[in-house]
Amino acid sequence: MIGAIIGDIAGSRFEWHNHKSKEFELFTNRCGPTDDSIMTLAVAKAIMNYAGDYSRLESEAISCMQAYGKRYPDAGYGGRFYRWIFSSNPKPYNSYGNGAAMRVSPCGFAAKSLEEAMLLARTVTQVTHNHPESMKAAEAVISAIYLARIGKTLDEIQDYITERYYRIDFTLDEIRPSYHFDVSCQGSVPQAFAALFESSGFEDAIRNAISIGGDSDTIAAITGGMAEAYYGVPEDIRKQAMGFLDDDLSGILLEFEKARYF
Repeated sequence: MIGAIIGDIAGSRFEWHNHKSKEFELFTNRCGPTDDSIMTLAVAKAIMNYAGDYSRLESEAISCMQAYGKRYPDAGYGGRFYRWIFSSNPKPYNSYGNGAAMRVSPCGFAAKSLEEAMLLARTVTQVTHNHPESMKAAEAVISAIYLARIGKTLDEIQDYITERYYRIDFTLDEIRPSYHFDVSCQGSVPQAFAALFESSGFEDAIRNAISIGGDSDTIAAITGGMAEAYYGVPEDIRKQAMGFLDDDLSGILLEFEKARYF
């Protein structure tokens, strides 16, 4: 989960000022956690709260996402999600936005099987992003995280994703000059996978994701969660990222990790 947060923080300053290169300082004082980190941690909190009772997970996801959305109202939420946060009767709104994929990484780390990972991902996604493209994206990201956790190679993960979800028939070098801002799952999640599949390590995966531009923080968050599962996270990068989280947010992260979900 820290991988998604690192990707979000590193990419935050480039969301509206795209950097079409892998050469940049990973963290600066212009970085910070956005809605990607806040909602990832809210999902983690919901998973800890539901205590294995699947009948409670949906309500816990709604409760936690609304609670932390209200606590951090200026994190950069999309318009419809912002209204959902403050709704007294929150309902899914058929979104195919990439918010579905950026917040699900805790599900992949908490699950004890691929089937459970899928169930967790579908449950926390459908409370808002119940469009088929969003469900597909959440399942694809969770599949990659779980497969990485159990020791599959990048080639094996890529074969799985290609056969079931997305055909990654481009390279980052090919799309970098013309790739533009796209918050849809279908227009950003395949790019996050390409950033992972072309990587040589955790930091390289984050740099890959940011280097194409577009919705930089979210693409890097999606890539970061998967890269963490495959490579692990260098301690120095983790330490720097933790410095951007307040006590409440870091507390959720540490509690989740202490529970030994992964």
